[in-house]
Amino acid sequence: MIFQAPSKDFWHDKRVLVTGHSGFKGMWLSLCLHRLGAKVSGISLIPESSPNLYDLIDFQNIGESIFCDIRDFKKLSDKFQAVDPEFVFHMAAQPLVRKSYAHPLDTFSSNITGTIHTLECMRMLSNLKAAVMITTDKVYQDNHTQTPYKESSPLGGHDPYSSSKAACEIVINSYRKSFFEELGLPIASARAGNVIGGGDWSEDRLIPDAMRAWKKKETLYIRRPDATRPWQHVLEPLHGYLMLAQEMSRDHEKAQAYNFGPDQDATASVREVITIAQGFFGECEVDFGNCDQGPHESNWLSLDTSKSQQELGVISKWSLSQTIQHSISWYQDLELGGDALTLCNQQIDLYNNT
Repeated sequence: MIFQAPSKDFWHDKRVLVTGHSGFKGMWLSLCLHRLGAKVSGISLIPESSPNLYDLIDFQNIGESIFCDIRDFKKLSDKFQAVDPEFVFHMAAQPLVRKSYAHPLDTFSSNITGTIHTLECMRMLSNLKAAVMITTDKVYQDNHTQTPYKESSPLGGHDPYSSSKAACEIVINSYRKSFFEELGLPIASARAGNVIGGGDWSEDRLIPDAMRAWKKKETLYIRRPDATRPWQHVLEPLHGYLMLAQEMSRDHEKAQAYNFGPDQDATASVREVITIAQGFFGECEVDFGNCDQGPHESNWLSLDTSKSQQELGVISKWSLSQTIQHSISWYQDLELGGDALTLCNQQIDLYNNT
């Protein structure tokens, strides 16, 4: 299998719009695009967490930032027309499972209606060449067999977040078949596994929760230590998104759904991930709780990524141990006075040279 990398020649001077750019993944993607020479614009809400990567990096160093709720169609449409992007990466969403139980209406409206608005805005553009719509690995119906999910596996979703993203997949496919194929515009969906890396301060995420607790010398409490997920560093799926947009703009037959995840040996339990993280962090305490506590969450997830490997040349570079090490070291170096932008650029260089 030959590893394929995004082309600077391809992305240079391309107008690219990232929705959800102020979020953890959105900021890393925007920086990657900027380094490739793209002209980056972002549409999103104001970041909720403090600190946040958007402020630490200062997005004005990367591109144009626009704050807009994707549920406001008129305002969103005006912003799309003003940017006139050639490529769109749609990442804006309510991305947390437990928050979706507390705020289901917000979750469904942000994720489903927001996606429909984005697709409608793209339909009105004159110069669009391709778009990648990011959903999640949680779009699949639980098969109760511990068999890795393929792109052809049935869609489902128990919790509001997962079901909203599964609904987005149906909407995306409908727009592709009903409108974009006739227009000659390739639109794909990307389903990525659990992403970790420096610069994430969201609630109810494993590594950010660990960093908050251990920084204060508090015990980290783990709700579901045996929950198993396909863990990957943030740069891995972003590399996949870029390759997908690049390849399908040349070959419209590749405008489909794709899984992006690690090798099978990086599918691991929460207990395993935290145990590895303890080794890199140093002195810290963990309390592994009762796996039956809290609202329903899938206990096992793994992705079959053979399609993205074969059709896009997207291959995982970093092992689970490397992924955790680079994530922990980012936070530690920031705490020691490191500059967030410099730390991100250093890890992108390390990833590219691996």
